[in-house]
Amino acid sequence: MTPMSTLLAIDAGTTGVRTLAIAGDGTVEEVAYRPLTQHFPAPGLVEHDATEIWAKVLETLAEVAAALQARGAVVAGVGITNQRETTIAFDRSTGLPCAKAIVWQDRRTTAHCEQLKAAGHEPLVRSTTGLVLDPYFSATKMAWLLEHTTAGTTPNLGLCTVDAWLLWNLTGGVHSGRFATDVANASRTSLLDLSSTRWSAPMAELFGVPLEALPELGATASDFGTIDATVVPALAGVRVGAMIGDQQSALFGQACVTPGMVKATYGTGCFVLENIGTSPTTAEGLTTSIAWQLDTGPVTYALEGSAFVAGAAIQWLRDELGLITDAAALEPLARTVPDAGEVLVVPAFTGLGSPWFDPRARGMISGLSRGAGRAQLARATIDALSFQVTAMVDAMAEASHTTLAGVRVDGGAAAMDVLCQLQADQLGVVVERPASVETTAIGAAALAGLTTGVFDRPEDFTDRWTPARSFTPSAEREVARTTYRRWLEAVERVRTT
Repeated sequence: MTPMSTLLAIDAGTTGVRTLAIAGDGTVEEVAYRPLTQHFPAPGLVEHDATEIWAKVLETLAEVAAALQARGAVVAGVGITNQRETTIAFDRSTGLPCAKAIVWQDRRTTAHCEQLKAAGHEPLVRSTTGLVLDPYFSATKMAWLLEHTTAGTTPNLGLCTVDAWLLWNLTGGVHSGRFATDVANASRTSLLDLSSTRWSAPMAELFGVPLEALPELGATASDFGTIDATVVPALAGVRVGAMIGDQQSALFGQACVTPGMVKATYGTGCFVLENIGTSPTTAEGLTTSIAWQLDTGPVTYALEGSAFVAGAAIQWLRDELGLITDAAALEPLARTVPDAGEVLVVPAFTGLGSPWFDPRARGMISGLSRGAGRAQLARATIDALSFQVTAMVDAMAEASHTTLAGVRVDGGAAAMDVLCQLQADQLGVVVERPASVETTAIGAAALAGLTTGVFDRPEDFTDRWTPARSFTPSAEREVARTTYRRWLEAVERVRTT
């Protein structure tokens, strides 16, 4: 990046919305954050208010824009990254949502997925989209909204993920808004043909989703339009140069641009992605998605493993059990004991993700004794985060028949040294943590920089990546995996499929 350039990233995540300014040296210069209200209308149901998401994006954008304007900084472009499968239905004539957004964690369409599986449709879904039949993905959420809300009778309907909703509002909404998404986000809906990178008519028919309600498709790093003057006057005319799902953005932000490179994100959920190059291969227990497309260039694909609960388990310890007062207290508590003893935690609060994909599974704590206390439960929860990643990386290694060279980690929980060391011991490889764990936002900003001319080529950004700390295995791998094997046995006890 040139010294005078500044890029913005809008990061619309699951638990909060933030806008970040990325300075000329690639560091995070300004951050504005607003928490997002979580709605749990019934067990297994998770919702967001789309109008609240937009309002908080506006607030954070205005706050960062004011800070930049006060010191004369010029914004070169904006990248949008978002919580991917979360689904919004809205009236494009009024800009009003038809209902609350259905969050990616939501399990209400489990029965629909099971019906489609029983009818034998999963092989076609898998071969077309790279995904499995699971309520995690957007298509059955769209079908539910069409059946149970006013979306089914809305003539000028928009069905989309959060990125398209934000772009439409940023570029003028009902007056001039552009309704579009990028191919990486679209690849998480179960409606995109992974090979042609176009909406699939057979998938739209299978799920009962009208193609005309879906946004237009664009490359990840491409021109998505400019911010309307009525939205954020200080950013009028600034170009939106990238849109990408949060996990693919973190893969780029971690400079995993060479096939075989792997990153793990410990956020609300836990997500492991491997860059697999330009061929969309599939693997048992994993999904295949588009990682990104740079303007008119070739598509890069990724193998992905998804665990639905990671940081959410820490929130549960804090909010529901009162075990800790804040998330930062978890690691010091866990360090007061050498290990978790016999305690095991399977955090399947919203089902099991990769490599099992069992939406009806539920969480479990086992191995309790009179000697087990707060510290053991804290350590067992951290263990579970590392075990979920281990299971996904093992599935990737088996699918690709390659030896893992290392893993780059990010997300809030990656700030815990004990977790990173556990992960290195489990996998038997070096685990690298960057100086900033805001790799999701940095990736989106860097992609926007490619569109707006801040970077001439990806290497201008990726060659600068360096780890702030590396964790090398400190124990024999088989010894480190003893507890992991016990944890896998606990997983089998909660499985329903």
